[in-house]
Order: sequence, then C-alpha cells, then structure tokens
Amino acid sequence: MNQSKKKITVYYDGACPSCIKDRKNYEKLAGKEGEDVCWFDITGQDAHLRDIGIDPYKAMTELHVRDERQQVFSELDAYILLMARVPRLKPLAWFIGLPVIRPLLSSLYRWMVNRRLGKSGRL
Repeated sequence: MNQSKKKITVYYDGACPSCIKDRKNYEKLAGKEGEDVCWFDITGQDAHLRDIGIDPYKAMTELHVRDERQQVFSELDAYILLMARVPRLKPLAWFIGLPVIRPLLSSLYRWMVNRRLGKSGRL
C-alpha cells in the first residue's frame, strides 16, 4: 500500500450494476493508487450509515466518500476527492470542479441517478 496516503472509504450502491461497473473502471484506472480506497456497499446498511452521519436516502442518490480525517464528502465533492488521488484522473477532478462545469454536471448527475433509481423501482 502507498504509505504517503491514508485510506479513504467510498460508500457505493452495490445493488446498482452501473455503480459496480464504475467501481471496477476506477480500480483499473487507479492501479496501485486504488489500494488506498476502501469500498463499502451501502445495501442494507441504513443503521450503520445513520451512525456515521450519512442519510441512507442520500447515500443511495449521491456518492459519499469519507477521507482520512473522517470528514464526509458527497456528490461531486466525493468524485473530485476520489479522482484527485489518481495522477491520471487529476485533470478530470480539476475540470469537474470548475465553477462553470460543476453546476451543469451536478444537474446531469442528479438527473441520471433519479432516472436509474426510478427505472429500477428503488425511488
């Protein structure tokens, strides 16, 4: 494991096929950098999520990442934190954070998640 970084925890929807695919793609792109990421499937974990201060509904509709200081980030902030840890994804993290791009991507992200959850009958 890379000793220069501490582990972060990604709370992802393991009942979502596209979320699982996204995780695998990240792990492939991250390579060794991905060893610093602990993946936590939120499926059936409502009590645990509440215990650590994450609303279970929000956990299903937004990606959440807890950093090494135990601070929780959600939605695009979570993606930016996750991508910024991987050198080849840093430019994408920077791009997502741009003031003009961020609100557009946020709206698109919410629309896609609501559509996916609606189609699967989970929303």
